[in-house]
Amino acid sequence: MPVVSLRPDFRFVLASVLLVLLLVGIGANLIKDREQRHAVAVAMTGGDPSRAPAIFRRYGCGGCHLIPGIPGADGKVGGPLVDLRQQVYVGGVVNNTPDNLVQWIVSPQRFSSRSAMPATGISEAEARDLAAYLYAR
Repeated sequence: MPVVSLRPDFRFVLASVLLVLLLVGIGANLIKDREQRHAVAVAMTGGDPSRAPAIFRRYGCGGCHLIPGIPGADGKVGGPLVDLRQQVYVGGVVNNTPDNLVQWIVSPQRFSSRSAMPATGISEAEARDLAAYLYAR
């Protein structure tokens, strides 16, 4: 009868351990990156991203926009609000700065009289929360 070795191959064990360590490191970096984006967004806007989901729902923003992380926000009328921190322009017409984004949310016609985005009645404080959320994503 042949003898079967139950001892695992050292190379397989080593590779498995290294893979687990790599995945843990990647996960830790993703969490650190998310926390850093959150802190920067709060500092830039003076807003609180945790208040944004309720504000997006209250004003129906998801009916026109695709908004990451907001269930049901899959509108196709306005531009998708994805990776906004990497965009050059807000609404295609004004430089993407925290103050411009906040003002665009409050009063888009101030920048473009032909904008399809309506003046929703969102306050500046609420717009700061929305801007913080969008920059943190």
